[in-house]
Amino acid sequence: MANRTAVLETAKGTIKFELKESEAPITTRNFITLAEKGFYNGLTFHRVIRKFMIQGGCPKGNGTGGPGYTIKDEFHPELKHTKGAVSMANAGPNTGGSQFFITEEPQPHLDGHHSVFGQVTEGQDVVEKIKQGDRILKVTIV
Repeated sequence: MANRTAVLETAKGTIKFELKESEAPITTRNFITLAEKGFYNGLTFHRVIRKFMIQGGCPKGNGTGGPGYTIKDEFHPELKHTKGAVSMANAGPNTGGSQFFITEEPQPHLDGHHSVFGQVTEGQDVVEKIKQGDRILKVTIV
């Protein structure tokens, strides 16, 4: 089965990323379920650090919110925090939920601490244009 793609629409443009369903099945299933429910639509990128990452998926808009549950971390040896990696934000081991981030540059120090579950295939230039407070208009899974 081919991996599905997440299409993340913003006012700055579209970001597409391949979901690594075989390597991170729990994390991708969680992201897909939330996206298909419309959970991410209208949420902001509440944390943006240039040359590091953009982070979104918090329903409170301040980094403290989530979907009301947590998921187990998944670390796959082939999934690294390269440029354009899509990974789960967390507050410690096994605390991921809905918040995710996309790297602007390689961040190897995050490997083994955050679950990578996708890789940007189109729109890395859009990632680098996102500013704190910009909204995720819609996430579609194709």
